[in-house]
Amino acid sequence: MQIFGVDIGGSGIKGAPVDLDRGELAQERHKVLTPQPATPDGVAGCVVEVVRHFDWDGPVGVTFPGVVSGGVTRTAANMDQGWIGVDTAGLLSRRLGGRQVTVLNDADAAGIAEMTYGAGKGRGGTVIMLTLGTGIGSALFTDGRLVANTELGHLELKGHDAEKRASVKAKEDGELTWERWAHRVQRYLEHVEMLFSPDLFIIGGGVSRKPEKFLPLIEDVRAEIVPAKLQNNAGIVGAAMAARAAGGSGGSAT
Repeated sequence: MQIFGVDIGGSGIKGAPVDLDRGELAQERHKVLTPQPATPDGVAGCVVEVVRHFDWDGPVGVTFPGVVSGGVTRTAANMDQGWIGVDTAGLLSRRLGGRQVTVLNDADAAGIAEMTYGAGKGRGGTVIMLTLGTGIGSALFTDGRLVANTELGHLELKGHDAEKRASVKAKEDGELTWERWAHRVQRYLEHVEMLFSPDLFIIGGGVSRKPEKFLPLIEDVRAEIVPAKLQNNAGIVGAAMAARAAGGSGGSAT
């Protein structure tokens, strides 16, 4: 079965049809830049552009970088504040001609994909997926069950939101070396470990393509730390999975 997934991020919006039998993209993903400011109308237009690129005719799963409850976006830390309180599923459904649209938190989507097809497959206990990018997203699992919308990137670290110190954007904005940034990530992981005692950390986002640059530099964390196997496609795959779980029956693309 193929269902379309779209991953909305603070810097880019990407999507593709997903083969859910294999947990892989069925075609090479299409990506557009996130508009600035990232308003609901502007971002919705980009989602439509990504979906129409493939002439997709079926249901669509969409991730959003914030708390999502019943298709409504409740927070928007790295997006325009106009998103707060928006029925995002309804907005995107209207813009896509009335088709079924399922919306969920971006890190939750990535975590669901990794637990099903990737680094967390078959793992019990407490697993935490962290997506490092414009911000820090989190997905918390206990024996495979998701605790939705955890938003652990907003834990306080040295008087700041953790994502302001340990995200990839913080590394780039501060022109940090891999060593200095890895030290910040380690401090963050130590704090999360103190609170939740996970058995496994899965590190996702674009930086998961370069685990050799920073993971060997992280010490004094008890939990196992691994990169996401689906890398930066995990959100797209998880979005498609959510659309299927909501009753999506598949579609086709050209």
